[in-house]
Amino acid sequence: MGKVTVAATVVCAAAVSAAAVLVVRHRMRNSGKWAKAMDILREFEDKCGTPIAKLRQVADAMTVEMHAGLASDGGSKLKMLISYVDNLPSGDENGIFYALDLGGTNFRVLRVKLGGVGNVKKEFQEVSIPPNLMIGKCEELFDFIAGELAKFVATEGEDMQIPPGTQRELGFTFSFPVKQSSIAGGTLVRWTKGFNIEDAVGQDVVDELTKAMERIGLDMRVSALVNDTVGTLAGGRYSNPNVIAAVILGTGTNAAYVERANAIPKWQGLLPKSGEMVINMEWGNFRSSHLPLTEFDESLDNDSLNPGEQIFEKIISGMYLGEIVRRVLLKMAVEAEFFGETVPLKLQKPFILRTPDMSAMHHDSTPDLKVVATKLKDILEITNTSLKMRRVIVEVCETVATRGARLSAAGILGILKKIGRDTVKEGEENQKSVIAMDGGLFEHYTKFRKAMQTAMDELLGEEASRNMIIELSNDGSGLGAALLAASHSQYREYIEST
Repeated sequence: MGKVTVAATVVCAAAVSAAAVLVVRHRMRNSGKWAKAMDILREFEDKCGTPIAKLRQVADAMTVEMHAGLASDGGSKLKMLISYVDNLPSGDENGIFYALDLGGTNFRVLRVKLGGVGNVKKEFQEVSIPPNLMIGKCEELFDFIAGELAKFVATEGEDMQIPPGTQRELGFTFSFPVKQSSIAGGTLVRWTKGFNIEDAVGQDVVDELTKAMERIGLDMRVSALVNDTVGTLAGGRYSNPNVIAAVILGTGTNAAYVERANAIPKWQGLLPKSGEMVINMEWGNFRSSHLPLTEFDESLDNDSLNPGEQIFEKIISGMYLGEIVRRVLLKMAVEAEFFGETVPLKLQKPFILRTPDMSAMHHDSTPDLKVVATKLKDILEITNTSLKMRRVIVEVCETVATRGARLSAAGILGILKKIGRDTVKEGEENQKSVIAMDGGLFEHYTKFRKAMQTAMDELLGEEASRNMIIELSNDGSGLGAALLAASHSQYREYIEST
């Protein structure tokens, strides 16, 4: 019996020892995986670094590209498009003006009554475009738009009537690539956003709208054809005369600013009376060797519909931030089994993680990061996360958002440097420089907005940053278009003289 007991004891001890070895090996394996995940995170954070010295290099590169783009068409990655807007609203505009905002599957028509700053009455209606018209004929699309515009005009109330003997005037926001030829003329370069009307390409979109209105007897003049960023600048200037630039930070990104007309070498013809010209930068296409790009940005760009284009947009705008986070998490899942032995199926789907969801995780203030857990479960069907893992995910969000925000600030500094507003000059200690901002990323992603403001303060220094103000300016594409119709009205000189 003694021998049996000893043998049993030896077997049990061996089993316990073997189990212990397995546990240790499992822990070591898990520890190795965690270390690998942390290596991926740290390397990503290093590559995304935006120290002040780097941001200054980006700002200087932006300024250089701005000069090149103003010198000649095709001379820079920045198109630096001449908008033909040389009269921004002053705040004194009066009258009733219309706006048409066409930028996607819906369009808006607006009626705006201007009576000075703070006295604006606005009425609008949103209309869905039938899918067949998005791929049909040019005439059919514009006939539909003109018809809806006519219905809206028919709802004018007594207090929204234009003076007898005058013509209604319209600001037309057309958010597709256009080669502009005048304040109220421009040819369509190509369609985007699901539109594909072949016989419209190369046509003047203002002419097409005007002919459609004439066909149904709608007496209305298109006073201004505008880009939504230029509209934001106009809306900002109307309420604040110190607005010198506008930046859109939403799904996409762009910037426009007020340039001295004699500082535009590619400008042909007489200089405008105002001596100024609004430039639509199309800054999403900015690229520089100083941008802190990672393997994830390169793979995103390679997989995109426009490889090599819109690089700045792909690292700072709302369309892409969530996708960058997904790509980092996917590498952790594949190479470090971050979410377990199998890679979550949903995590492999491009663009499944949207920037609003990334923002919700980044802003999670619950002790156990419950919002992060819920988002992972609902969007990616990942349920097996620890608090430690969820903290890592928040860190990835923080890294992506902070880089985007700080690079946005560097871009703004580039504009300020170009127009000499980056420092405080003697005798101009109180001169304010206001940037009108629009877009859901800036408006709703609080940590992004705060990181951008912090970077701006760091770049400008205490004195200059006191004079640089970033203001939210909503509805540039609507109100801004109506305001530009007013500031370029055929009756402007008559109104000013009465």
